[in-house]
Amino acid sequence: MIVGVMTAKLHMQGISSLKGKRSIDKSVIGRLKSRFNISISEVDHQDSKSSAVVAIAIVSNDSQFIDKQFDAIIGFMRNDGRFYLGQVERETF
Repeated sequence: MIVGVMTAKLHMQGISSLKGKRSIDKSVIGRLKSRFNISISEVDHQDSKSSAVVAIAIVSNDSQFIDKQFDAIIGFMRNDGRFYLGQVERETF
């Protein structure tokens, strides 16, 4: 069993309330869950209006599959125009 864990920081500009930020967070999390069949949650910066940190976990028996999934997820998030993708950390063990 191989586990891949990734954290990504999302930077949002022009958001004036936590409600606006959370609507984007929930949308992104839901879209990623349904498209990639992953475990994902907001894990940090919950009280910030302009940023969020999401953590993603994938379990597989193939580390190449995990790397390809992470690459696809990063590409998907970069193409979303509602936020800028900041620091991304990946680890497979």
